[in-house]
Amino acid sequence: MNIGQAKEEIKNTVRAYLAKDEEGEYVIPVIRQRPVLLIGPPGIGKTAIMQQIARECGVGLVAYTITHHTRQSAIGLPFIEKRNYGGKEYSVTEYTMSEIVASIYDKIELTGLQEGILFIDEINCVSETLAPTMLQFLQGKTFGNHRIPDGWIIVSAGNPPEYNQSVREFDIVTLDRVKKIVVDADFGVWKTYAYEAGIHGAVISYLDIKKENFYQIESTVDGQEIVTARGWEDLSKLIQTYEMLGIEVKESLIIQYIQNHRIAKDFANYFDLYKKYQTDYNVDEVLAGKIKASSIDRIKKASFDEKLSVISLLISRLSSAFAQAYAADLYVHDLFDVLKEIKFLLGRPDARASQVLTDKIGQIEEDIRLGKEKGQYEEGQIKSLRHVTRTLEADRQQILKEGISPASAAFEQIRANFAGDTQTRLALIEDGKDKLANAFSFMEAAFGESQEMVIFITEINANTYCTRFIRDNGSEAYDRYNQALLFDKKRQTLLREIGDAADLAKLL
Repeated sequence: MNIGQAKEEIKNTVRAYLAKDEEGEYVIPVIRQRPVLLIGPPGIGKTAIMQQIARECGVGLVAYTITHHTRQSAIGLPFIEKRNYGGKEYSVTEYTMSEIVASIYDKIELTGLQEGILFIDEINCVSETLAPTMLQFLQGKTFGNHRIPDGWIIVSAGNPPEYNQSVREFDIVTLDRVKKIVVDADFGVWKTYAYEAGIHGAVISYLDIKKENFYQIESTVDGQEIVTARGWEDLSKLIQTYEMLGIEVKESLIIQYIQNHRIAKDFANYFDLYKKYQTDYNVDEVLAGKIKASSIDRIKKASFDEKLSVISLLISRLSSAFAQAYAADLYVHDLFDVLKEIKFLLGRPDARASQVLTDKIGQIEEDIRLGKEKGQYEEGQIKSLRHVTRTLEADRQQILKEGISPASAAFEQIRANFAGDTQTRLALIEDGKDKLANAFSFMEAAFGESQEMVIFITEINANTYCTRFIRDNGSEAYDRYNQALLFDKKRQTLLREIGDAADLAKLL
Protein backbone atom coordinates (compact mmCIF):
# COMPACT_ATOMS: atom_id res chain seq x y z
CA MET A 1 0.00 0.00 0.00
CA ASN A 2 1.30 3.50 -0.80
CA ILE A 3 1.00 6.53 1.48
CA GLY A 4 -1.98 7.91 -0.47
CA GLN A 5 -3.91 4.67 -0.06
CA ALA A 6 -2.94 4.56 3.62
CA LYS A 7 -4.31 8.08 4.07
CA GLU A 8 -7.69 7.07 2.63
CA GLU A 9 -7.76 3.90 4.74
CA ILE A 10 -7.03 5.80 7.97
CA LYS A 11 -9.47 8.56 7.04
CA ASN A 12 -12.21 5.98 6.51
CA THR A 13 -11.28 4.36 9.83
CA VAL A 14 -11.63 7.70 11.64
CA ARG A 15 -15.03 8.29 10.04
CA ALA A 16 -16.17 4.78 10.96
CA TYR A 17 -14.94 5.00 14.57
CA LEU A 18 -16.67 8.37 15.06
CA ALA A 19 -19.97 7.33 13.44
CA LYS A 20 -22.88 7.40 15.93
CA ASP A 21 -26.28 5.76 16.07
CA GLU A 22 -29.61 7.49 16.69
CA GLU A 23 -28.94 7.37 20.46
CA GLY A 24 -25.67 9.27 20.05
CA GLU A 25 -23.55 6.21 20.86
CA TYR A 26 -20.58 5.15 18.77
CA VAL A 27 -21.64 2.50 16.25
CA ILE A 28 -18.34 0.72 16.86
CA PRO A 29 -17.91 0.55 20.65
CA VAL A 30 -14.74 2.19 21.95
CA ILE A 31 -13.44 -1.19 23.12
CA ARG A 32 -13.63 -2.42 19.50
CA GLN A 33 -11.94 0.63 18.02
CA ARG A 34 -8.54 -0.89 17.36
CA PRO A 35 -5.58 1.47 17.35
CA VAL A 36 -4.09 1.90 13.89
CA LEU A 37 -0.48 0.73 13.56
CA LEU A 38 1.12 2.30 10.49
CA ILE A 39 4.38 0.59 9.54
CA GLY A 40 6.53 2.14 6.84
CA PRO A 41 10.01 3.45 6.04
CA PRO A 42 11.08 6.83 7.47
CA GLY A 43 10.53 10.08 5.62
CA ILE A 44 7.57 9.08 3.41
CA GLY A 45 5.02 11.48 4.95
CA LYS A 46 3.32 9.55 7.75
CA THR A 47 3.04 12.63 9.97
CA ALA A 48 1.94 14.83 7.06
CA ILE A 49 -1.04 12.63 6.19
CA MET A 50 -2.20 12.70 9.81
CA GLN A 51 -2.42 16.50 9.65
CA GLN A 52 -4.39 16.23 6.40
CA ILE A 53 -6.74 13.58 7.80
CA ALA A 54 -7.48 15.62 10.96
CA ARG A 55 -8.19 18.73 8.86
CA GLU A 56 -10.41 16.89 6.36
CA CYS A 57 -12.35 15.08 9.11
CA GLY A 58 -12.70 18.25 11.21
CA VAL A 59 -11.15 16.71 14.34
CA GLY A 60 -8.27 17.61 16.62
CA LEU A 61 -4.75 16.24 16.38
CA VAL A 62 -2.20 15.65 19.11
CA ALA A 63 1.11 14.26 17.82
CA TYR A 64 4.11 12.94 19.72
CA THR A 65 7.34 11.22 18.79
CA ILE A 66 7.50 8.75 21.65
CA THR A 67 11.27 8.24 21.53
CA HIS A 68 11.59 11.79 22.90
CA HIS A 69 9.81 10.73 26.09
CA THR A 70 10.84 9.07 29.31
CA ARG A 71 8.73 6.62 31.26
CA GLN A 72 7.84 9.42 33.69
CA SER A 73 6.55 11.83 31.05
CA ALA A 74 4.56 9.06 29.36
CA ILE A 75 2.83 7.55 32.41
CA GLY A 76 3.20 10.34 34.98
CA LEU A 77 5.11 10.70 38.25
CA PRO A 78 4.39 8.45 41.24
CA PHE A 79 2.95 9.80 44.51
CA ILE A 80 1.64 8.18 47.68
CA GLU A 81 -2.12 8.08 48.22
CA LYS A 82 -4.01 6.84 51.30
CA ARG A 83 -6.68 4.18 50.66
CA ASN A 84 -9.01 2.30 53.03
CA TYR A 85 -9.37 -1.44 52.49
CA GLY A 86 -11.41 -3.58 54.90
CA GLY A 87 -11.41 -0.85 57.51
CA LYS A 88 -7.63 -0.39 57.42
CA GLU A 89 -5.72 2.47 55.82
CA TYR A 90 -2.96 1.65 53.35
CA SER A 91 -0.44 3.70 51.43
CA VAL A 92 -0.66 3.05 47.69
CA THR A 93 1.20 4.39 44.70
CA GLU A 94 -0.72 6.57 42.29
CA TYR A 95 0.52 8.46 39.25
CA THR A 96 0.04 12.01 38.08
CA MET A 97 -1.63 12.39 34.70
CA SER A 98 0.53 11.53 31.73
CA GLU A 99 1.80 14.55 29.81
CA ILE A 100 0.40 12.95 26.66
CA VAL A 101 -3.10 12.42 28.07
CA ALA A 102 -3.06 15.92 29.59
CA SER A 103 -2.19 17.40 26.19
CA ILE A 104 -5.38 15.88 24.74
CA TYR A 105 -7.49 17.68 27.34
CA ASP A 106 -5.52 20.87 26.67
CA LYS A 107 -6.29 20.54 22.95
CA ILE A 108 -10.01 20.02 23.70
CA GLU A 109 -10.09 23.11 25.90
CA LEU A 110 -8.13 25.20 23.43
CA THR A 111 -10.06 24.26 20.29
CA GLY A 112 -13.44 23.04 21.51
CA LEU A 113 -12.96 19.86 19.44
CA GLN A 114 -14.19 16.94 21.55
CA GLU A 115 -12.97 14.28 19.10
CA GLY A 116 -9.60 13.82 17.52
CA ILE A 117 -6.57 11.71 16.70
CA LEU A 118 -3.70 10.90 19.06
CA PHE A 119 -0.73 10.18 16.81
CA ILE A 120 2.28 8.44 18.35
CA ASP A 121 5.29 8.15 16.03
CA GLU A 122 8.22 5.71 16.31
CA ILE A 123 6.21 3.59 18.70
CA ASN A 124 8.31 0.47 18.12
CA CYS A 125 11.61 2.26 18.80
CA VAL A 126 11.13 3.05 22.49
CA SER A 127 13.60 2.26 25.26
CA GLU A 128 13.43 -0.97 27.23
CA THR A 129 11.89 0.81 30.23
CA LEU A 130 9.15 2.35 28.12
CA ALA A 131 8.31 -0.72 26.00
CA PRO A 132 5.79 -2.24 28.48
CA THR A 133 4.01 1.12 28.65
CA MET A 134 3.61 1.17 24.86
CA LEU A 135 2.18 -2.34 24.87
CA GLN A 136 -0.27 -1.30 27.58
CA PHE A 137 -1.12 1.78 25.53
CA LEU A 138 -1.95 -0.22 22.39
CA GLN A 139 -3.79 -2.96 24.26
CA GLY A 140 -5.72 -0.87 26.79
CA LYS A 141 -5.61 2.69 25.39
CA THR A 142 -4.11 3.99 28.63
CA PHE A 143 -0.96 5.75 29.77
CA GLY A 144 -0.35 4.77 33.38
CA ASN A 145 -3.68 5.00 35.21
CA HIS A 146 -5.27 7.37 32.71
CA ARG A 147 -7.35 6.37 29.69
CA ILE A 148 -7.38 8.14 26.38
CA PRO A 149 -10.70 10.10 26.26
CA ASP A 150 -13.53 8.50 24.26
CA GLY A 151 -13.75 10.04 20.80
CA TRP A 152 -9.96 10.20 20.46
CA ILE A 153 -8.64 7.64 18.01
CA ILE A 154 -5.16 6.20 18.41
CA VAL A 155 -2.91 6.08 15.37
CA SER A 156 0.65 4.92 15.90
CA ALA A 157 3.49 4.65 13.43
CA GLY A 158 6.78 2.82 13.31
CA ASN A 159 9.60 1.76 11.02
CA PRO A 160 10.25 -1.79 9.78
CA PRO A 161 13.26 -3.50 11.45
CA GLU A 162 15.43 -3.17 8.34
CA TYR A 163 15.41 0.62 8.72
CA ASN A 164 16.09 0.91 12.43
CA GLN A 165 18.20 -1.36 14.62
CA SER A 166 16.35 -0.27 17.77
CA VAL A 167 12.98 -1.55 16.51
CA ARG A 168 11.14 -3.86 18.90
CA GLU A 169 8.81 -6.48 17.48
CA PHE A 170 5.31 -6.50 18.97
CA ASP A 171 4.01 -9.75 20.42
CA ILE A 172 1.01 -11.61 19.02
CA VAL A 173 -1.28 -10.39 21.81
CA THR A 174 -0.60 -6.78 20.89
CA LEU A 175 -0.79 -7.30 17.11
CA ASP A 176 -4.16 -8.98 17.60
CA ARG A 177 -5.48 -5.75 19.10
CA VAL A 178 -4.36 -3.28 16.41
CA LYS A 179 -5.34 -2.44 12.82
CA LYS A 180 -2.01 -2.86 11.02
CA ILE A 181 -1.29 -1.00 7.79
CA VAL A 182 1.99 -1.55 5.95
CA VAL A 183 3.15 1.28 3.67
CA ASP A 184 5.85 1.32 0.99
CA ALA A 185 7.63 4.27 -0.61
CA ASP A 186 5.93 5.18 -3.92
CA PHE A 187 7.35 7.86 -6.21
CA GLY A 188 4.15 8.21 -8.26
CA VAL A 189 2.10 9.22 -5.21
CA TRP A 190 4.87 11.48 -3.90
CA LYS A 191 5.17 13.18 -7.31
CA THR A 192 1.54 14.35 -7.14
CA TYR A 193 2.25 15.77 -3.69
CA ALA A 194 5.53 17.28 -4.92
CA TYR A 195 3.79 19.33 -7.59
CA GLU A 196 1.30 20.72 -5.08
CA ALA A 197 4.03 21.41 -2.51
CA GLY A 198 6.11 23.30 -5.08
CA ILE A 199 9.09 20.93 -5.06
CA HIS A 200 11.90 22.17 -7.30
CA GLY A 201 11.46 21.12 -10.93
CA ALA A 202 14.98 19.67 -11.07
CA VAL A 203 14.16 17.24 -8.25
CA ILE A 204 10.91 16.08 -9.87
CA SER A 205 12.50 15.81 -13.32
CA TYR A 206 15.55 13.91 -12.04
CA LEU A 207 13.45 11.40 -10.11
CA ASP A 208 11.17 10.94 -13.12
CA ILE A 209 14.23 9.78 -15.04
CA LYS A 210 15.87 7.92 -12.12
CA LYS A 211 12.91 6.60 -10.13
CA GLU A 212 15.13 3.99 -8.52
CA ASN A 213 16.94 6.81 -6.70
CA PHE A 214 13.81 8.15 -5.00
CA TYR A 215 14.17 6.10 -1.84
CA GLN A 216 17.16 4.04 -0.77
CA ILE A 217 18.56 3.00 2.58
CA GLU A 218 21.72 0.92 2.41
CA SER A 219 24.31 -0.33 4.90
CA THR A 220 27.84 0.05 3.59
CA VAL A 221 31.35 -0.22 5.02
CA ASP A 222 31.19 3.57 5.48
CA GLY A 223 27.93 3.39 7.41
CA GLN A 224 24.29 4.04 6.50
CA GLU A 225 23.51 5.72 3.18
CA ILE A 226 20.06 7.32 3.33
CA VAL A 227 17.86 8.78 0.60
CA THR A 228 14.25 9.55 1.57
CA ALA A 229 11.29 11.60 0.37
CA ARG A 230 11.89 13.93 3.32
CA GLY A 231 15.48 14.42 2.19
CA TRP A 232 14.43 15.37 -1.35
CA GLU A 233 11.81 17.82 -0.09
CA ASP A 234 14.17 19.52 2.36
CA LEU A 235 16.88 19.74 -0.31
CA SER A 236 14.37 21.26 -2.72
CA LYS A 237 13.46 24.02 -0.27
CA LEU A 238 17.10 24.86 0.33
CA ILE A 239 17.89 24.93 -3.41
CA GLN A 240 15.00 27.33 -3.99
CA THR A 241 16.23 29.57 -1.17
CA TYR A 242 19.83 29.45 -2.46
CA GLU A 243 18.62 30.43 -5.92
CA MET A 244 16.65 33.33 -4.46
CA LEU A 245 19.78 34.51 -2.61
CA GLY A 246 22.11 33.91 -5.57
CA ILE A 247 24.13 31.23 -3.75
CA GLU A 248 25.66 28.43 -5.81
CA VAL A 249 24.30 24.93 -5.19
CA LYS A 250 27.25 22.55 -4.91
CA GLU A 251 27.57 18.80 -4.59
CA SER A 252 28.84 19.27 -1.03
CA LEU A 253 25.43 20.76 -0.15
CA ILE A 254 23.46 18.01 -1.87
CA ILE A 255 25.27 15.23 0.02
CA GLN A 256 24.11 16.78 3.29
CA TYR A 257 20.52 15.87 2.38
CA ILE A 258 20.90 13.03 -0.12
CA GLN A 259 23.18 10.91 2.02
CA ASN A 260 24.26 8.51 -0.71
CA HIS A 261 27.43 9.63 -2.48
CA ARG A 262 26.55 7.99 -5.80
CA ILE A 263 23.04 9.46 -5.99
CA ALA A 264 24.14 12.87 -4.66
CA LYS A 265 26.86 13.11 -7.33
CA ASP A 266 24.44 11.95 -10.02
CA PHE A 267 21.86 14.56 -9.02
CA ALA A 268 24.53 17.28 -8.80
CA ASN A 269 25.55 16.53 -12.41
CA TYR A 270 21.92 16.51 -13.51
CA PHE A 271 21.19 19.78 -11.68
CA ASP A 272 24.01 21.48 -13.62
CA LEU A 273 22.51 20.16 -16.87
CA TYR A 274 19.04 21.29 -15.81
CA LYS A 275 20.27 24.86 -15.29
CA LYS A 276 22.11 24.70 -18.61
CA TYR A 277 18.92 23.62 -20.45
CA GLN A 278 17.06 26.48 -18.80
CA THR A 279 19.54 28.93 -20.31
CA ASP A 280 20.09 27.17 -23.65
CA TYR A 281 16.38 26.89 -24.42
CA ASN A 282 15.44 30.31 -22.95
CA VAL A 283 12.42 28.76 -21.22
CA ASP A 284 11.15 32.09 -19.88
CA GLU A 285 11.30 33.57 -23.38
CA VAL A 286 9.49 30.52 -24.78
CA LEU A 287 6.64 31.10 -22.34
CA ALA A 288 6.64 34.77 -23.35
CA GLY A 289 6.04 33.67 -26.96
CA LYS A 290 9.61 34.19 -28.22
CA ILE A 291 10.30 30.78 -29.71
CA LYS A 292 13.58 30.48 -31.64
CA ALA A 293 13.95 28.16 -34.60
CA SER A 294 17.35 27.10 -33.25
CA SER A 295 15.72 25.86 -30.03
CA ILE A 296 13.15 23.84 -31.98
CA ASP A 297 15.87 22.33 -34.17
CA ARG A 298 18.03 21.46 -31.14
CA ILE A 299 15.31 19.76 -29.10
CA LYS A 300 14.22 17.65 -32.05
CA LYS A 301 17.73 16.17 -32.16
CA ALA A 302 18.19 15.99 -28.36
CA SER A 303 18.37 12.84 -26.25
CA PHE A 304 15.17 11.64 -24.59
CA ASP A 305 16.46 12.67 -21.14
CA GLU A 306 17.12 16.20 -22.43
CA LYS A 307 13.63 16.38 -23.87
CA LEU A 308 12.15 15.27 -20.53
CA SER A 309 14.18 17.92 -18.73
CA VAL A 310 12.91 20.70 -21.01
CA ILE A 311 9.33 19.49 -20.58
CA SER A 312 9.90 19.55 -16.81
CA LEU A 313 11.19 23.12 -17.05
CA LEU A 314 8.05 24.16 -18.92
CA ILE A 315 5.78 22.46 -16.38
CA SER A 316 7.71 23.96 -13.47
CA ARG A 317 7.40 27.49 -14.86
CA LEU A 318 3.72 27.01 -15.69
CA SER A 319 3.03 25.61 -12.23
CA SER A 320 4.71 28.60 -10.62
CA ALA A 321 2.63 31.04 -12.69
CA PHE A 322 -0.58 29.15 -11.96
CA ALA A 323 0.26 28.99 -8.24
CA GLN A 324 0.61 32.79 -8.19
CA ALA A 325 -2.73 33.16 -9.95
CA TYR A 326 -4.37 30.77 -7.51
CA ALA A 327 -2.93 32.62 -4.50
CA ALA A 328 -4.22 35.93 -5.91
CA ASP A 329 -7.62 34.39 -6.57
CA LEU A 330 -7.85 32.99 -3.03
CA TYR A 331 -6.77 36.32 -1.54
CA VAL A 332 -9.25 38.40 -3.59
CA HIS A 333 -12.14 36.12 -2.63
CA ASP A 334 -11.16 36.18 1.05
CA LEU A 335 -10.82 39.96 0.96
CA PHE A 336 -14.15 40.33 -0.82
CA ASP A 337 -15.92 38.34 1.92
CA VAL A 338 -14.31 40.52 4.60
CA LEU A 339 -15.18 43.76 2.79
CA LYS A 340 -18.84 42.76 2.67
CA GLU A 341 -18.81 42.58 6.46
CA ILE A 342 -16.93 45.87 6.73
CA LYS A 343 -19.44 47.61 4.43
CA PHE A 344 -22.27 46.49 6.72
CA LEU A 345 -20.43 47.65 9.85
CA LEU A 346 -19.59 51.03 8.32
CA GLY A 347 -23.27 51.52 7.57
CA ARG A 348 -24.00 52.01 11.26
CA PRO A 349 -24.63 55.64 12.36
CA ASP A 350 -21.74 55.79 14.85
CA ALA A 351 -19.23 53.76 12.80
CA ARG A 352 -15.58 54.87 12.70
CA ALA A 353 -13.63 53.31 9.82
CA SER A 354 -10.32 53.10 11.69
CA GLN A 355 -11.86 51.24 14.63
CA VAL A 356 -13.89 48.92 12.38
CA LEU A 357 -10.74 47.95 10.49
CA THR A 358 -8.77 47.47 13.71
CA ASP A 359 -11.47 45.19 15.12
CA LYS A 360 -11.70 43.19 11.92
CA ILE A 361 -7.92 42.71 11.77
CA GLY A 362 -7.95 41.43 15.35
CA GLN A 363 -10.80 39.04 14.56
CA ILE A 364 -9.01 37.60 11.54
CA GLU A 365 -5.79 37.14 13.50
CA GLU A 366 -7.74 35.27 16.19
CA ASP A 367 -9.38 33.13 13.50
CA ILE A 368 -5.92 32.29 12.13
CA ARG A 369 -4.64 31.36 15.58
CA LEU A 370 -7.62 29.16 16.34
CA GLY A 371 -7.61 27.69 12.83
CA LYS A 372 -3.95 26.71 13.23
CA GLU A 373 -4.67 25.12 16.61
CA LYS A 374 -7.55 23.15 15.11
CA GLY A 375 -5.47 22.29 12.05
CA GLN A 376 -8.30 23.42 9.77
CA TYR A 377 -6.27 25.81 7.60
CA GLU A 378 -3.81 24.81 4.91
CA GLU A 379 -0.70 26.94 4.50
CA GLY A 380 -2.12 28.71 1.45
CA GLN A 381 -5.25 29.73 3.35
CA ILE A 382 -3.19 31.15 6.22
CA LYS A 383 -1.03 33.16 3.80
CA SER A 384 -4.16 34.51 2.12
CA LEU A 385 -5.72 35.62 5.41
CA ARG A 386 -2.47 37.26 6.52
CA HIS A 387 -2.41 39.11 3.20
CA VAL A 388 -5.95 40.31 3.95
CA THR A 389 -4.87 41.68 7.36
CA ARG A 390 -1.94 43.54 5.77
CA THR A 391 -4.28 45.07 3.20
CA LEU A 392 -6.77 46.17 5.87
CA GLU A 393 -3.96 47.72 7.90
CA ALA A 394 -2.72 49.60 4.82
CA ASP A 395 -6.29 50.84 4.24
CA ARG A 396 -6.51 51.94 7.87
CA GLN A 397 -3.21 53.83 7.71
CA GLN A 398 -4.28 55.57 4.49
CA ILE A 399 -7.61 56.63 5.99
CA LEU A 400 -5.87 58.04 9.07
CA LYS A 401 -3.13 59.77 7.09
CA GLU A 402 -5.52 61.39 4.62
CA GLY A 403 -8.17 62.12 7.26
CA ILE A 404 -10.89 60.47 5.21
CA SER A 405 -14.38 60.73 6.70
CA PRO A 406 -17.26 60.00 6.97
CA ALA A 407 -17.43 56.19 7.00
CA SER A 408 -19.03 56.08 3.56
CA ALA A 409 -16.11 58.00 2.05
CA ALA A 410 -13.67 55.68 3.82
CA PHE A 411 -15.35 52.63 2.31
CA GLU A 412 -15.20 54.17 -1.17
CA GLN A 413 -11.43 54.44 -0.75
CA ILE A 414 -11.27 50.83 0.44
CA ARG A 415 -13.36 49.81 -2.57
CA ALA A 416 -11.00 51.68 -4.92
CA ASN A 417 -7.99 49.88 -3.41
CA PHE A 418 -9.79 46.55 -3.83
CA ALA A 419 -10.31 47.30 -7.51
CA GLY A 420 -6.52 47.38 -7.86
CA ASP A 421 -6.27 43.93 -6.26
CA THR A 422 -8.85 42.52 -8.66
CA GLN A 423 -6.92 43.94 -11.62
CA THR A 424 -3.73 42.26 -10.35
CA ARG A 425 -5.60 38.97 -10.11
CA LEU A 426 -6.93 39.30 -13.66
CA ALA A 427 -3.46 40.19 -14.95
CA LEU A 428 -1.98 37.04 -13.37
CA ILE A 429 -4.72 34.92 -14.91
CA GLU A 430 -4.14 36.42 -18.36
CA ASP A 431 -0.40 35.93 -17.95
CA GLY A 432 -0.98 32.28 -17.08
CA LYS A 433 -3.23 31.77 -20.10
CA ASP A 434 -0.62 33.33 -22.39
CA LYS A 435 2.17 31.17 -20.93
CA LEU A 436 0.10 28.01 -21.39
CA ALA A 437 -0.73 28.87 -24.99
CA ASN A 438 2.94 29.61 -25.73
CA ALA A 439 4.03 26.35 -24.10
CA PHE A 440 1.67 24.42 -26.39
CA SER A 441 2.97 26.36 -29.41
CA PHE A 442 6.51 25.30 -28.52
CA MET A 443 5.52 21.67 -27.94
CA GLU A 444 3.58 21.54 -31.22
CA ALA A 445 6.47 23.04 -33.18
CA ALA A 446 8.99 20.70 -31.55
CA PHE A 447 7.10 17.43 -31.31
CA GLY A 448 3.61 17.56 -32.83
CA GLU A 449 1.38 14.68 -31.74
CA SER A 450 4.23 12.56 -30.39
CA GLN A 451 5.02 10.70 -27.17
CA GLU A 452 6.61 13.91 -25.87
CA MET A 453 3.26 15.68 -26.18
CA VAL A 454 1.63 12.77 -24.34
CA ILE A 455 4.20 13.19 -21.55
CA PHE A 456 3.52 16.95 -21.46
CA ILE A 457 -0.26 16.39 -21.12
CA THR A 458 0.28 13.65 -18.53
CA GLU A 459 2.46 15.97 -16.43
CA ILE A 460 -0.17 18.70 -16.62
CA ASN A 461 -2.80 16.24 -15.44
CA ALA A 462 -0.59 15.24 -12.49
CA ASN A 463 -0.07 18.85 -11.40
CA THR A 464 -2.77 20.28 -9.12
CA TYR A 465 -2.04 23.90 -10.02
CA CYS A 466 -2.16 23.16 -13.76
CA THR A 467 -5.42 21.21 -13.67
CA ARG A 468 -7.07 23.79 -11.39
CA PHE A 469 -6.03 26.68 -13.65
CA ILE A 470 -7.23 24.96 -16.81
CA ARG A 471 -10.50 23.96 -15.13
CA ASP A 472 -11.18 27.58 -14.15
CA ASN A 473 -9.86 29.32 -17.26
CA GLY A 474 -9.95 26.79 -20.07
CA SER A 475 -7.44 25.92 -22.80
CA GLU A 476 -8.40 24.91 -26.33
CA ALA A 477 -5.03 23.24 -27.00
CA TYR A 478 -5.17 21.26 -23.75
CA ASP A 479 -8.72 20.07 -24.46
CA ARG A 480 -7.74 18.91 -27.91
CA TYR A 481 -4.67 16.94 -26.90
CA ASN A 482 -6.15 15.64 -23.66
CA GLN A 483 -9.19 14.26 -25.48
CA ALA A 484 -6.88 12.57 -27.97
CA LEU A 485 -4.89 11.09 -25.07
CA LEU A 486 -8.05 9.82 -23.35
CA PHE A 487 -9.31 8.40 -26.65
CA ASP A 488 -6.00 6.61 -27.18
CA LYS A 489 -6.14 5.12 -23.69
CA LYS A 490 -9.70 3.90 -24.27
CA ARG A 491 -8.64 2.45 -27.63
CA GLN A 492 -5.73 0.58 -26.04
CA THR A 493 -8.03 -0.75 -23.31
CA LEU A 494 -10.55 -1.89 -25.90
CA LEU A 495 -7.85 -3.62 -27.94
CA ARG A 496 -6.64 -5.43 -24.83
CA GLU A 497 -10.19 -6.52 -24.04
CA ILE A 498 -10.67 -7.74 -27.63
CA GLY A 499 -7.38 -9.60 -27.39
CA ASP A 500 -8.41 -11.21 -24.10
CA ALA A 501 -11.76 -12.23 -25.61
CA ALA A 502 -10.01 -13.75 -28.64
CA ASP A 503 -7.66 -15.72 -26.39
CA LEU A 504 -10.62 -16.95 -24.38
CA ALA A 505 -12.44 -17.98 -27.56
CA LYS A 506 -9.40 -20.06 -28.58
CA LEU A 507 -9.45 -21.83 -25.24
CA LEU A 508 -13.13 -22.61 -25.62
